[in-house]
Amino acid sequence: MGTARKAVAFTGALVSLGLVVAASGCSSSSTTSSSTSTSASTSGAAAKINVTALTSDFSQMKQLASLASSGKGMVGVLLPDTTTSTRYVQYDAPYLAKAFAAAGLPASDVKIDNANGSASTMQTQAEADINAGASVLLVDPLDSGSGAAIESKATAAGVKVIDYDRLVKGGPADRYYVSFNNTKVGALIGAGEVACVSNWNVAKPNILIMNGDPTDNNATLFATGYHSVLDPKFTAGTYVKVGEPAGTWTPTVAATTFEQQYTAHPNINAVVTPNDDNANAVISVLKKDNIPAKKFPTTGQDATAVGLQNILTGYQCGTVYKPITAEAQAAAALALYLRAGQTPPSTLVNSQTMDTVLNKNIKSVYTTPIWVTSANMANTVIKDGWISATKLCTGTAASACTAAGIK
Repeated sequence: MGTARKAVAFTGALVSLGLVVAASGCSSSSTTSSSTSTSASTSGAAAKINVTALTSDFSQMKQLASLASSGKGMVGVLLPDTTTSTRYVQYDAPYLAKAFAAAGLPASDVKIDNANGSASTMQTQAEADINAGASVLLVDPLDSGSGAAIESKATAAGVKVIDYDRLVKGGPADRYYVSFNNTKVGALIGAGEVACVSNWNVAKPNILIMNGDPTDNNATLFATGYHSVLDPKFTAGTYVKVGEPAGTWTPTVAATTFEQQYTAHPNINAVVTPNDDNANAVISVLKKDNIPAKKFPTTGQDATAVGLQNILTGYQCGTVYKPITAEAQAAAALALYLRAGQTPPSTLVNSQTMDTVLNKNIKSVYTTPIWVTSANMANTVIKDGWISATKLCTGTAASACTAAGIK
């Protein structure tokens, strides 16, 4: 998103999500590291879970059984919507559920809600959680202003707060933040654009930069990352920045913006797109204009099915794969430490993030993003079970899957 935002096409007509967690999970992805631990601590002290070793089998979560049994109160999870990124329905909610269940936390002690794009709905959900005795809230806000208001009220009620995926600028000073290193996500996008410009033989790159929604702090971090790679090339004159219009996470708006820019500046021959959904919106315009494959670089993130297919068929350079299984487990583990009144270990809280409103660093948990192309798709998203070859290798992508060694 995303996020990042990050997401796979959503086919269910889900109007609201207010699910009390069940112990069962769904298929999952993994990081590139491996876990070595399996059992829960028997001494009453939780094992030091390692954020770099989280895998798709959720095995590390079993170490936290003692935390789950000794902690008090409910964990409330507040997710933002089902439109800017369908990942929240398809991945975050079930993976968070699975992570808490794997640690042995009773279903009655976890509640996951989706605000369906309404800040006031999220506020109501947060108040309900606080009134129901929540001891920890995971908040993925629609915007920092409404998120900070929710977190302020929670903190005043003695509830511990975790920013999930998006930093809540201006939130409580003692909160935690769980996400991917989003500046690195942006840098991967920028480096991917550079590699693609070379590989696709774009002789005189005239690049349009399209950002995510400016109200999303992640979009700012993504932009910081890809600008760090591209700005030196703009300064040197090897690349030309044609423009950088107002950002959005809405694909239809992105398509309109791109079409307007492309009409005004027909010299544009490459674009930085901040996620797969916006890239696909741009690609739809390019296809309408009969631009052939491997001629006009686009970028993305989220490793969505459509994004991966666009990569295979030569319309997108690559995508940033962010294993949400790792992010969900890290957030659940952190919540369990806070719920039990324990200080989380440095193997989990491995970084810090500047809150520019507070002018203070926020204790942070970063998981690792991966740049995926046709060359490593089989060994990343397919191997991890993020997406099946059967689902990916359909239509025009079928022959490209064979060429990429995906089966």
